[in-house]
Amino acid sequence: MGFFSSLFGGSDRTDLWKRFERLRESSSGTMSTFYKVRDLKSGQVLGLKIIDTAKSAPVESRYKSLDKPGEGEIGQKIAGPNIVRTLEWGTSTTGDPFLVLEYVDGVLLHSPIMSRKPFSPAQRIDLVRQAATAIAAVHDAGFVHRDICPRNFIIRPDGRLVLIDFGLTVPDRPAFLQPGNRIGTPNYMAPEVVRRRQADKRLDIFSFGVTAYEICAGQAPWPRGASGNAALAHDSPPADIREHWPEIPPPLAAAIASCLEPDPARRVGSMAEFLASIAGVKA
Repeated sequence: MGFFSSLFGGSDRTDLWKRFERLRESSSGTMSTFYKVRDLKSGQVLGLKIIDTAKSAPVESRYKSLDKPGEGEIGQKIAGPNIVRTLEWGTSTTGDPFLVLEYVDGVLLHSPIMSRKPFSPAQRIDLVRQAATAIAAVHDAGFVHRDICPRNFIIRPDGRLVLIDFGLTVPDRPAFLQPGNRIGTPNYMAPEVVRRRQADKRLDIFSFGVTAYEICAGQAPWPRGASGNAALAHDSPPADIREHWPEIPPPLAAAIASCLEPDPARRVGSMAEFLASIAGVKA
């Protein structure tokens, strides 16, 4: 049995395009392609994620000796109102690993931020709370996400925020977070990851802090860049969030600033602690 067969559920193969009607190719990610599909038996509209093994193999092979669970197994262990539901996973007749997901209608959180369409103060606070709740669910399940950023959240039409991708997620154990695993999105990467130091779940808290800052300020706390070198700026203080939202409730500004501490030891210790610190915040 091959490496990816062991990760994605054994030797049974599924002919995806006999089982599903392709409605739309929604996006092609770094290591996968996502489709909106209809199950031809049930008629249910679902999400279908097909993994590109050539692109994902270099990442997954780092954990071959550590018995890392696959993305499907990880997704099924993480649950909550702000988490996409992973329904099943397997291998296609062409040898491609795949996941069947709840289809989440809406827009990527990244879209209104990049188009400079500001959220209302109430929306900002609500979205920050929902994102924090999603990451708390990941950590409570015993995992570290490693790629928290606005591209991995969808805002549904009803306002619910959903975390949608666990392609880089690993168990919250030191062996999976050793120095050298410089993985994630550069503009959201914690300094300890950039500097190739031992990491833990607090790397997600830093990435969340960047995301929360963007939700509230409408722009990034540091200049953007396309490479890991851009993240070297994350050792320096970010622009004061009050320059972009002068009326931000002080407890929220302080809580976000705590997430952005370059030293993990000075960073807020958990998403539960973050949520408690803004419990009384209102628009």
